[in-house]
Amino acid sequence: MLYSPADVLLSRLESSLSGLTPEEAERRLEVYGRNELAKKHKHSVVVDFLLHFKSPLVIILIVAGLISGFLGETSNTIIIFTIVLISVILDFYQERKAENAAEMLKEAVTTTATVTRGGVKQEIKLHAVVPGDIIYLSAGDITPADARVISAKDLFINQSALTGESFPVEKTSTPMKTKNSSMTDWNNYLFMGTSVVSGTASAIVVKTGSTTEYGKIARKLVEKAPETEFEKGVKHFGFFMMRITLLMVILIFMINAFINHTNEGILNALLFAVALAVGLTPELLPMIVTINLSRGAIVMSKQGVIVKRLASIDNFGSMNVLCTDKTGTLTENKITLVLHVNPEGDNDDKVLLYSYLNSFYQTGLKSPMDEAILVHEKMDVSGYQKIDEVPFDFVRRRVSVVVESDRQRYFISKGAPEEILKVSSFCEINGLPVDLTEELRQRAEQKYYDLSSEGFRVLGVAYKKLKEEKSVYSIDDECDMVFMGFMAFLDPPKETAKESIRLLTQAGIELKILTGDNEQVTRKTCESLGLEIKGIALGSAISQMSDEALSRMVEEANVFARVTPVQKERIIALLKGNGHVVGFMGDGINDAPSLKSCDVGISVNNAVDVAKESADIILLKNDLTVLSKGVLEGRKTFGNTMKYIMMSVSSNFGNMFSFLGISLLLPFLGYAFLPLLPIQILLNNLLYDISQSSITTDNVDAEYIEKPKRWDLDYIKSFMFTLGPVSSLFDFITFFIVIFFFLPTVPVGQQETLFQTAWFVVSLITQTLIVFVVRTRQSPFWKSKPGKYLILSSIALTAIALIIPFTDFGVRYIQNYFNFTSLHPTFLLALVGIVLAYFAVAEMVKRWFHKRHSYYVDQLLVPKKRGLYISRRSRLVQEIIAVICLRDEDEISFESLIGDLKRGLKYPISNNAVVLNLNHLHSAGLISVDWDTRTIQRQGTINEYVTEYVSTRTIWSMVNKDWIRINKAILDYYGKVNTEYAHLFEKQKNRRINAI
Repeated sequence: MLYSPADVLLSRLESSLSGLTPEEAERRLEVYGRNELAKKHKHSVVVDFLLHFKSPLVIILIVAGLISGFLGETSNTIIIFTIVLISVILDFYQERKAENAAEMLKEAVTTTATVTRGGVKQEIKLHAVVPGDIIYLSAGDITPADARVISAKDLFINQSALTGESFPVEKTSTPMKTKNSSMTDWNNYLFMGTSVVSGTASAIVVKTGSTTEYGKIARKLVEKAPETEFEKGVKHFGFFMMRITLLMVILIFMINAFINHTNEGILNALLFAVALAVGLTPELLPMIVTINLSRGAIVMSKQGVIVKRLASIDNFGSMNVLCTDKTGTLTENKITLVLHVNPEGDNDDKVLLYSYLNSFYQTGLKSPMDEAILVHEKMDVSGYQKIDEVPFDFVRRRVSVVVESDRQRYFISKGAPEEILKVSSFCEINGLPVDLTEELRQRAEQKYYDLSSEGFRVLGVAYKKLKEEKSVYSIDDECDMVFMGFMAFLDPPKETAKESIRLLTQAGIELKILTGDNEQVTRKTCESLGLEIKGIALGSAISQMSDEALSRMVEEANVFARVTPVQKERIIALLKGNGHVVGFMGDGINDAPSLKSCDVGISVNNAVDVAKESADIILLKNDLTVLSKGVLEGRKTFGNTMKYIMMSVSSNFGNMFSFLGISLLLPFLGYAFLPLLPIQILLNNLLYDISQSSITTDNVDAEYIEKPKRWDLDYIKSFMFTLGPVSSLFDFITFFIVIFFFLPTVPVGQQETLFQTAWFVVSLITQTLIVFVVRTRQSPFWKSKPGKYLILSSIALTAIALIIPFTDFGVRYIQNYFNFTSLHPTFLLALVGIVLAYFAVAEMVKRWFHKRHSYYVDQLLVPKKRGLYISRRSRLVQEIIAVICLRDEDEISFESLIGDLKRGLKYPISNNAVVLNLNHLHSAGLISVDWDTRTIQRQGTINEYVTEYVSTRTIWSMVNKDWIRINKAILDYYGKVNTEYAHLFEKQKNRRINAI
């Protein structure tokens, strides 16, 4: 197709320059189908609403509500289904957004096409174009299908939105010679949806509809977007809670049914178990998450950031790798004239003037570089009169104009530097023409090479004074020219791009550039942005790599040039496979698949429509610093979501154990009643969850949003199993206080309601106030101030809990309906004592937990996916830990640490990277750092981290050789090492012996 002459291709497609016959066209339309893009199946509003009920947490509630309804407990059923409907309706309302990506693609192409059918040129509907049709294109047309050029004249195609190239590309009919080339090199192929900038062409259609490159993208867009890390985390958490709930509910039901095995007793046991299922489930999690994300979306919208998919906000906060296209995202996608220099490289206004005259008076193709010259500086050319021009063509690759000023005619040429030099015999030095000697020619060529290496697009400029006046000039006059110098152009970075990159790096996010542009231009852009290039990978090399090899390359390189849309998507998939949370920012059609497949897709205000439709987040302002603001907002919403989850699971889990234990103890103490009635459990849970909805407005500690955070179910489990028993401990203290000090003071008939009321009040108040301990890793109130709405809602709920047993209002309107009773005022003293003691113990346990598990939340220390590869960044963290642990001294200097790393490692390291990772280790509590004296001191937790979370896990197999090398380097240099870790090397030695 690409490599065959046009007549061979016509024969292969059974067509001719006269086109297909109408009958043959109809037959092919039936065979190949209509020339239309893939359409996305959309659910009806009803179906979409019903799909929101598939959450495991919602399913638990629905089952509980149905059981309660079946057993005739109408009040319980109403409360449960109220919770369900509030959660689902809010979730549905916020997420009901139409996905119109495929439709946008369809609108991007023309509705009619010019073809030849039966030897007659005619306009036909776009969908009727078939393979073998001969199509005609001219300036302003959009290519209706993928086609091979048959003939072309001055044909320039803008395919930047599809391939990412900054400049319009020339298309010719010449067969290609190089095989296995990138699609950006297909100079005789037209892509569906690309636009004709100038020239005319005839072409034969080879692919239509979904089989085109454009159609492949559309097909990808209508596929269901892959689950993001945030969504996977919520789902896994839901299934975990479902298993725990099922186990505990069955156990408690069996215990209560065994104790009271009458029909009424079994029925009450079942209702009690159902109510407990609701109590253990964080049933408002979908609603809390939605409110949390909605609030984040509102805050971000005020900063010019539109969030299309709410789940992407949390992914934004978890993101640790941001892949971005270059053209139009980091750059303005607007060619700018940067330099106008003489052959020596000095700035020369005469070069600018003559270039301006050429661009101003030539009437052919106005290239982006012509436009850049004309807008660079407005020049007065009224003293020059145009006489003639020699148009641009792709053989000469230059354009010439003839102008006259003060009765002197000038022949001015501008074009590819090598072509300008070919027709030059002289060179202007210090304003005077001299012979263009071989030495001067080589110096000019070197300057051209230097400018190109810096990423500039370069044009050469030459002129000569005409001695002979004539009305028409031709190519033959392009000789004996005086070479003047060069015009250098650049697609400039956006003004805020450099600051944005700095802020993202500071936030722990690594930037990787994926572009269809060439490596020289990309390198120059990176230098302009202050982005350190760690490695460059080219699309031609990537196409030859296996997934295993590329999975390593994507970690080492941060610039990927001349990559295709498929390669971009592959890079993102491998980064995700390596355990990263990946964002992608793009603005072109070619970026749409990557925007769909990454964890969070970001587009910009000047993007094509399909890119905006494919993205999760759109930046409306031409200000990339809102990226970092969005990341921080994402981390805040993630943090507040985690607060709710961890408060709910720890408190509810503790309550579950309390119910289990007290259900066993009550009968042995002679009391034949349940700890709480089912309706009381549901009321407690509903009040608590409604009050905790204000957690979405809570403040988030600055240290929490410093680094990316991600879902970690093990971390949630550990917190639940640590704080839950503390809650149970004080439930049992309440139990014994009420049993031994308050129940004996009332008649037997009132003991059940007294016990249940007392426990309800204590449970509700302790759950409410303990939020101030759990919400922060720091000391509550004085070091970490809670949000005002959280404080107000907690005060309101505490007031409700006290109103029920201690006021006339509670007696008249609440007690009878929920079977409560009044409590003696002396119970308030016990309540205050329990709450204060619970608060103090929970704070101590929380501090111990976070000190022990501080490295859990830092994804830089332990890669999320422990596969066959560890990224260089994570490896460096482990190597720094190895040096700190293996040094015999407890305190070492920055300089000695860096020296040990350089002696023990086989690859170069960056001092800045070492310091950055020291800061992470300090934040995780593994080391202490004195920044004034530049010294590091290891903490006791680092030994625990290495022993429990490095040496015993898969990560050890990936870093043990580094430890061995570092151990040897330290021993050789200092003559001693810390023997505390000798067992690690013995273990490795034993493994090798066993393997033998």
